[in-house]
Amino acid sequence: MYLAIDIGGSKTLLGVFTDKGNLKESLRFATPKQYDDFLASLLRNLRLLKTDDFKAVCLAAPGRIDYENGVGIRFGNLDWENVPLKKDVENLTHSPTIVENDARLAGLSEAKNIMKKYKKVLYITISTGIGYSLIVNGVINQSIGTSGGRGMVFERNGRSMPWEEFASGKAITKQYGLRASDIDDPTIWKAIVRNFAVGITELIATLQPEVVIFGGGVGAHFDKFGSLLQTELKRFATPMTPVPPLLMAKRPEEAVIYGCFELAKDEYGHAA
Repeated sequence: MYLAIDIGGSKTLLGVFTDKGNLKESLRFATPKQYDDFLASLLRNLRLLKTDDFKAVCLAAPGRIDYENGVGIRFGNLDWENVPLKKDVENLTHSPTIVENDARLAGLSEAKNIMKKYKKVLYITISTGIGYSLIVNGVINQSIGTSGGRGMVFERNGRSMPWEEFASGKAITKQYGLRASDIDDPTIWKAIVRNFAVGITELIATLQPEVVIFGGGVGAHFDKFGSLLQTELKRFATPMTPVPPLLMAKRPEEAVIYGCFELAKDEYGHAA
């Protein structure tokens, strides 16, 4: 069995996978604001799982990671800094643990679903925050940073702002008082899409992917904004940087834990 832990800005998702990649059980809990409280909640929820013997654990974190030491340096939507994720989770689970950025893991999972058709996949998760990754031939491109939408800065309302600050799910709720799931007005979505396009246009021009996949809590509503986004992106397209196909993730809110399984399996043993 493999254990996946997806730490989100608002919720944490646990998934237990068989060696064949089947999701045997899962549960979620609100992510506490304080790291020590998170560890206590994680332990309580681990005890609720029917499985407690894991070949390996993969923990997905939103933000910058010290990969050598398994330390979460900084988190996009959590006030945690320099927390020893690998050490602490290994102490709780008594299993070897890998720590990786959540957008990279989600991208890995989704890219493997379409490898026969697309070899160079840009994955963008729009949820509480914004993250992205580039997967080439089923492998995470490690040269792409993990700061996501906080690392891309644009001129907005007369000042420099991180893309995440005006285009994430958190920003949408702040501006409109509604979650993406509650927004059906095309006029609002057109405005939201313009904010999406600012960063996506730059990513397409820089990375030149064959396809772009959207996931996360907001990405799960791709049917509401996909065609609007395609139209908006075409405004900035050039012969050298055409707009690639845009797709919704196969598992928009579970892609991360499936990516956890893929990485843990590759590191500690292959699926039967």
